[in-house]
Amino acid sequence: MKFKSALSRLLPNSVLRWRDASKDIGGMVFDADSSIHEDIKSKYNFDEALLELFVGNEERPVHKWHHYIPLYAQYFSRFRASPVRFLEIGVFRGGSLQMWRKYFGENAIIYGIDSDSECAKLNGLSAQVRIGSQDDPEFLRQVVDEMGGIDVILDDGSHQAKHQIKSFKYLFPRMNRGGVYMVEDLHTSFWRGYGGGYGRQSNFFGFSSDLINDMHHWWHFNRLKHPTLKDMCSGVHIHDSIAVFDKGAVYEPTHSMVP
Repeated sequence: MKFKSALSRLLPNSVLRWRDASKDIGGMVFDADSSIHEDIKSKYNFDEALLELFVGNEERPVHKWHHYIPLYAQYFSRFRASPVRFLEIGVFRGGSLQMWRKYFGENAIIYGIDSDSECAKLNGLSAQVRIGSQDDPEFLRQVVDEMGGIDVILDDGSHQAKHQIKSFKYLFPRMNRGGVYMVEDLHTSFWRGYGGGYGRQSNFFGFSSDLINDMHHWWHFNRLKHPTLKDMCSGVHIHDSIAVFDKGAVYEPTHSMVP
């Protein structure tokens, strides 16, 4: 995969030009003359099936930061070879949906949503594709109903903080218990062009921080920011540009001393 030659096609010009980040994203493109496989394997000690699917991808383009690949496997591998209901927000050119179909298997129910009507031509190739906005609750309701529930959500959509938050607040309560909700490319939370900015409470990391505080409501007396979510989010995991939320039962902590 020729990352340097593909960068201008894969990333919006606004991202390439934006100077609100500490580094130019264009300078982070992997050297096309090097081995993508070896880079991921050596840096992250990762050599599993998803790596082979990523580096061996053909037909439709899939563009990912290298450290995402082992993180996907860490959180999604338990759903392989099962009738998992997987929703990807953001279809682009369909390469990611193609990768997920191969990874999860034929029994998986895989949907992708995108606001770009051009993505409709990808419907039925590797997954079902529906056209609409990720911040439209009625559209999201229709997709959830059609899927018959959701186990895993990957938000690779608009990258706008307000859209990420609105989608999460609508979809997370409607996920099946034991599910996983992942939001990626959260470096945009530091870019004002995406509704972000360092330390701004309005970006997705600000939202995540509020949710973490709410999870610990047993230990403080402050007002809950998202009270409807406090009894359903059992874990939050933060990685570079990725946030992962566990959908599970939440119980008041208890402790014991034994023997």
